[in-house]
Formats: sequence, C-alpha cells, structure tokens
Amino acid sequence: MLELTTIGLLTAFIAGIASFLSPCVLPLVPGYLSFVAGGAIAPTASPIEVRLRRWRTLGLSACFVLGFSLVFLILGASITAIGRLFLSYRYELNIAAGVLIAFAGLMIMGVVRTPLWAQRYYRFESRTKGGNPWSATLLGVAFGFGWTPCIGPVLGSILVLSATSESVGHGTVLLGVYALGLGVPFLLSAFFMTPFMHRLSTLRRTGRYLQLVTGAILALMGIAVASGQLVRFAIWLLRTFPALGSIG
Repeated sequence: MLELTTIGLLTAFIAGIASFLSPCVLPLVPGYLSFVAGGAIAPTASPIEVRLRRWRTLGLSACFVLGFSLVFLILGASITAIGRLFLSYRYELNIAAGVLIAFAGLMIMGVVRTPLWAQRYYRFESRTKGGNPWSATLLGVAFGFGWTPCIGPVLGSILVLSATSESVGHGTVLLGVYALGLGVPFLLSAFFMTPFMHRLSTLRRTGRYLQLVTGAILALMGIAVASGQLVRFAIWLLRTFPALGSIG
C-alpha cells in the first residue's frame, strides 16, 4: 500500500521543481549563477579552462543550494515543533492545514489572485564579490529567507503540511525534499549553463504547465487533508499510477 509519507514527499519534490521553473525564479537564475561563479567565462578560454570553470561553478552552486536548504530545514523543524504543541487540536489543525494547502494550490494555478503581502520579495544586496564558497552560501541563505511571489505559496503550503507531521524529523525531511527539488535544477543549470541559456524560453513554457499540475495536486491534497480522506486519496493515486507503489 502506498504510504502517506510518499505522497507528501512526491508533492514536495514536484513543488520544488515547479518553484524553480516559476516566472519569479527562472529569469533570475542566470544572474544568480553568474554571481555564484564570479562572472562569465571569457570567450578566449581554452577547452580545459572551460571544463575546469564548469566544475568550479557546479561546486559553488552546491554551496548556494546548501545555503537555502539550511533555511528550509530550519523552517521545517521549527514549524513542526510548533505544530506538536497543539496536538490536542489535531483535528482543527488538519482542517486549517488542508484549507491553506488547497488555497495555495489555487493561487499557483492562477485561479485565485496572490495577495499583495505575498508578492513581496526581500532582495539581498551582497557587499562581497562572488566566486567563493562563502558568498555563494550567503546568497543561498538570503534566497531562502527572501522568498519570491511564486515560491511563497508553494513553500508556505509545504510548511503547513510539515506542521501536521507526526514528528519533527518527518517535517524536516519534507522540507529537505522540497529543497532537493529546487536545488537539483540549479545544479544542472550550473553544469550545463550554455544549453540552459539557449532553452530558457522553452523552460518558461514548461514551467507554466508544471505550475498547473503542481497547483492541482496541492489543491486535491488540501481537500483530502481537510476532509480526512487522505487515505482514500492515496489509494486512488496507487490505482491510477501503479508505479508509485514501488516508491519508498
């Protein structure tokens, strides 16, 4: 039988990818990668220099991903610990969480307009130069705290989902998987920067479709959580997508 944790983990990972492909993040990726790498590669660079620079950019991008992953893990552990203080109100918390998750899904799909307070992005202006692990990690931390209009609803719904987790560890893992879904595309973009730049417009179109799918999944999951039908939702997923039974 499909474990309920698998549904949450799959949703968190897909939500992370959708956040990367969102119109609020994807256009900023070249700028982030350029700062992390410390500038563009010189046109006169030799193939060996290009190869070394590519691996170095990948390592620095890993520091960037580590930075925002630490923020998400801390948020996941904190929100889950707070949620455990209200175990006596577990029923009410599940209803509230389901409503918020479904609402976030509708916002991602564009059915509900994003509130003004969620459209703010607190930009971090670094005084340090890029091209070193410290600045890359610091930028990643700033990215994690800054959020964006598109990441806000998705990350908020994952945080709410982690608040209903049975343990702090489960909630932390949930946010870790979300960070993985957001971080893997960053690493791939850093390693394959030239093809990534050439296919940026195609990725933007793909991102919109993935946002619709992610929003629909979150909306359905929110309804299932609020109504207490998450088990039936899991069984429906298993019957519809039998391959999910081999996961986890």
